[in-house]
Amino acid sequence: QVQLVESGGGLVQPGGSLRLSCAASGFTLDSYAISWFRQAPGKEREWVSCIYMSSGNTVYADSVRGRFTISRDKSENTVYLQMSSLRPEATAVYSCATRSVCFRVARAYDHWGQGTQVTVSS
Repeated sequence: QVQLVESGGGLVQPGGSLRLSCAASGFTLDSYAISWFRQAPGKEREWVSCIYMSSGNTVYADSVRGRFTISRDKSENTVYLQMSSLRPEATAVYSCATRSVCFRVARAYDHWGQGTQVTVSS
């Protein structure tokens, strides 16, 4: 079955960097796209970025463009989210999700990982 497992979260100081991983299994990755979402306490889930596994084409939310980079390693069936110049408002649970095309609406996704906590604080 479809399985997504995130890792790499943790505590980082403002201005620091962190790399998240999303390991995928149970489906043909080349036919899908994988998105990263984040959800801060008391807020709705926010779409962050998406990558097409076949082409490597990427899309970013305006709030992270230029600071976050999404990439994939097809041999490892893994998608990464490199986050730089982190701000306290980036504190959230980060989750990956998959569907056939990139889409910014969380309810459009059927398969999710369990999430990984990112805390940006001094």
